[in-house]
Amino acid sequence: MNVHDPRPPGASGLTVRDLAVNYGPVTALRGISLDVPRGAVVTVLGGNGAGKSTLLRAISGTLRFQRGGITSGEVSFDGMRLSGASTSAVVAHGVVQVPEGRKVFTRMTVEENLKAGALGARDRRSAAEARERVLELFPVLAERARQRAGLLSGGEQQMLAMGRAMMACPRVLLLDEPTLGLAPLMAARIADTVREINAQGTTVLLVEQNAAMALSLASHAYVLEVGEIALSGPADELAASDEVRRRYLGIGDDTEDLLGGVTVRRPALSRWSA
Repeated sequence: MNVHDPRPPGASGLTVRDLAVNYGPVTALRGISLDVPRGAVVTVLGGNGAGKSTLLRAISGTLRFQRGGITSGEVSFDGMRLSGASTSAVVAHGVVQVPEGRKVFTRMTVEENLKAGALGARDRRSAAEARERVLELFPVLAERARQRAGLLSGGEQQMLAMGRAMMACPRVLLLDEPTLGLAPLMAARIADTVREINAQGTTVLLVEQNAAMALSLASHAYVLEVGEIALSGPADELAASDEVRRRYLGIGDDTEDLLGGVTVRRPALSRWSA
């Protein structure tokens, strides 16, 4: 298994190189390097406080709203530098974040939320096409178009938050804990929608505490611990490792093969060191 072997700078897609982030005197991220190839789903796992949301904020240009800042390193997309750019400039380059906790405009209707997401659209035709795509992905939003967003269920609000982001026609969608607090059935529906969004050509960087779901969606995964990358590799290899299964999937080192009834020991992953 390749242990944290980033592609060379200039590779197509979203790249993060040697990123460090501080909130005042507190260092939140150190030396983060990762790649999200064009057309892929890549996931970032880790416990509370590991720095997952901070990483997405650094990419999307929203750190300043939490009084944070990039102190070193670089974020780029298809060779275009994003670190230091305004949030609107990042969105204009096609990188759009769905924040943790949904953050819909609760007093506005569903339709008004979607229109807000289309403010950066190139023209009316692009906005209309994006809206059609969103309502195909989330038919319930068409049914709730005139309803205030604050009256939607948690799952419907998550759909609206994702739909609002899709109105900007993202090339890269940054998803921060999209299944947080949702019932298993709704979480599964959100996962299916992420697959569909990706199948339609949108690259996805997924931050998610539901490690089993995230690893089933992704081709590659990174594990953050206390602001640093501890592990990385193909998602299926991380899902099969003892360490990830024990710490993030709640499964012990020795597991029984459900098909053959044979107890097997899964391979342990090597740790990345600078």
